[in-house]
Amino acid sequence: MFQSYDVSARPEQAAPRIKALRALFPSLGINAVLVPRTDEYQGEYVPPSAERLAWLTGFTGSAGMALVMAQTAIVFVDGRYTSQLKMQTDPALISGGDLVGCPPTAWLTENRPEGMRLGIDPWLHTPSEVERLKAALGDIGGELVLLSENPVDRIWDDQPALPSAPVSVQPQQFAGKPAEEKLAGVAETARKNRADAVLIADSTSVAWLFNIRGNDVAHTPTPLSRAIVRADGSATLFLAAEKVSGEAEAHIRGLATLAAPTAVSAHLEVLAREGLSIMLDRSGVPYAALQIIEDAGGRIVDAADPVVAARAVKNDGEQAGTRQAHLQDGAAMVTFLSWLDAQPAGTVSEIEAAKALEAARSSVGKRMQNPLRDISFDTISGAGPNAAIIHYRVTTDTDRRLGAGELYLVDSGAQYQNGTTDITRTLPVGVVDDEKRRFFTLVLKGMIALSTACFPAGTRGMDLDPLARIALWKAGVDYAHGTGHGVGSYLSVHEGPQRLSRLGTPELKPGMILSNEPGYYRPGAFGIRIENLLLVKAAEPVEGGEIPMLSFETLTWCPIDRRLVMPELLTDEERDWLDGYHAQTCENLMPLVSDEGERAWLEQATKPLSP
Repeated sequence: MFQSYDVSARPEQAAPRIKALRALFPSLGINAVLVPRTDEYQGEYVPPSAERLAWLTGFTGSAGMALVMAQTAIVFVDGRYTSQLKMQTDPALISGGDLVGCPPTAWLTENRPEGMRLGIDPWLHTPSEVERLKAALGDIGGELVLLSENPVDRIWDDQPALPSAPVSVQPQQFAGKPAEEKLAGVAETARKNRADAVLIADSTSVAWLFNIRGNDVAHTPTPLSRAIVRADGSATLFLAAEKVSGEAEAHIRGLATLAAPTAVSAHLEVLAREGLSIMLDRSGVPYAALQIIEDAGGRIVDAADPVVAARAVKNDGEQAGTRQAHLQDGAAMVTFLSWLDAQPAGTVSEIEAAKALEAARSSVGKRMQNPLRDISFDTISGAGPNAAIIHYRVTTDTDRRLGAGELYLVDSGAQYQNGTTDITRTLPVGVVDDEKRRFFTLVLKGMIALSTACFPAGTRGMDLDPLARIALWKAGVDYAHGTGHGVGSYLSVHEGPQRLSRLGTPELKPGMILSNEPGYYRPGAFGIRIENLLLVKAAEPVEGGEIPMLSFETLTWCPIDRRLVMPELLTDEERDWLDGYHAQTCENLMPLVSDEGERAWLEQATKPLSP
C-alpha cells in the first residue's frame, strides 16, 4: 500500500520540543523563529527528513508556518486546515493564525512585538518572503537573523535520513518532447534575458526539464534536485550520484554534468566570481542561493522560472497520455464504487474504503498493463463529520465506519507513467435527507458551470472562480478553498501557475490542466465535494461571435451519484450536461470493465435523470 494510516504526530509531543527549541534562542541571538512547512527545495510535498513543522507542532497539513516566540507559538494555516489544526495541536500551547488573510508578515505589522529578533533558515524561505519579513520587522524596530544551521534539526535526534530513491527516465512517448529540446528552450530564454545562466531550483521543474522521475517525496515522482543551465545550452544537474545508474545515468550524462546536491553553493559562487549574470525566480529559489551570488559580487537577473510556464502547457504527448490515464482511472473507480455500493451501511470503515480504492487501481493497472506507480496524494476518505474536514487524513485514531444516512467523501488520485489523476466523489450511505441532497445539487451546479464555461483568451482563474460559487452564494454559503489547481503530467498533483481561485491571476492557456472541485462543508455534520479534471482548449467557433474563445475538455470519467441530485434544482441545460456526461462516461468506460456485476452497476449509475 502507498498510504500509511498511522498517527505520525501527536499534540502532546509539541511541548517538550518547543521548549527545547526555545532553549536555543540565547545562543542563536534570537527571541523568535519561523518554521515553515516547505523544505530546502521549496516543495509543497516534502520527504520525512524535512517534516519539521509536523515534528515540532503536531500539524501535518501540506501548507503552514509556525512562529515560535519566547512565550507563545502560532501556526498559520489556510482555510483548508482550520479544523485539522485544532485537532492536531495543543490549544494551550499553540494558537491558530490565518496564512492567507494575516500571514506572519501582516501579523508582525499588526501586533508589533518589541525587540523581535526573528531567526530563519535561509534555505527554507524565498527572496520574496525574506524581503517582506525584513520590511515588516524594519517597521517595528525588529531584525531578521539568518541562521547558519536549522534549529529544529539541532534538537531532532531521530531525524530521518535524506531520501535516496533511484532515478528513472520518463519515456519520450509520455514526455512528448526530448530533454535536449527543453534544455535548448531554457538556454534561449537565458539569452533573451541577457543572462549567462539560469538557476532551476524547483525539483519538479528539473524532473520535467530532464525527462527524469524519482521517488524522494511520497506521491510526487520527482528526485530532489536543482540545475544550472548556461546560455550556451550546457547544464549541471545537482543530484545525488547514488540515485543514478544504468539507463538513467546514460541519459543524464548525455545532457548534463552530474554534481552533488551540496555543490550548488560552490557552483553559484564560481559563476558569480567570474562576473557572470544568473537568472533566477525570486518567488521560487531559496534566499540562501541569492545570498551566495550577491556575496560573491554576481549579477542577478530577476525572471520567472522558465520551466514552470512550459510544463504547465501540456504538449500533445502529455495530453494523449493523461487522457488514457483518466480512462484507466475511471475503470478503477467503477470497480471501487460498485463494490462500495454493495456493502451494507456501517460495515465499511474509512480506512477499509481507502484501501479498497487503492487495491482497485492496482488491480486495473495490472490488467491494463499500465501499473499504478503511486497514489498522487493521501486519499481523503471521510464519512459524516469527518467529511467536513476539507483535507481530512484518516488515521487509526480517527477511523470511523460509514453510517446510514451519512455522506461519504472520497478525494483521491493516482500516479501512472502516462498521467496524474485527481478525482472527488461524494456518495450517500443509504438514504440521506433532502438538505444534504440540496447542497449536493448546489455544488453540482457550480461544477457544471465551470465544465461548460466558454471564455476569451486572457481569462484568469480568478475570473472563472465565481462561476463555481454563485449557486452556493445565492443560498448564503461558500467554501474556504480554491476551486481548482493545476495538475502535472506524472508529476505533482498540485502544479502552478494556473489555478481557479480568488488569487488565480495567471491567464489560462490551451494545454493547461486544472481541477474543478467546488464544495460545501458543515463542521461536525457533513461535507460535499465533486471534482473532475479539465483541459483548457480552443472552443468551437461561436455563431455570431467576434473573438476566439477557449473552453474546457473534461478528462475525468466517472459517474456522479444521481441519488444525491435534486433534478428540480437544475436548469434544462444543466440536466442535459449531466445526462450527456453520464452517457459519455458509460461509452468510454464500458469497454474497459470486464466484470459483469461492475458493468451492470455502471449502466445503472449512468442512466439519465428521471423526468
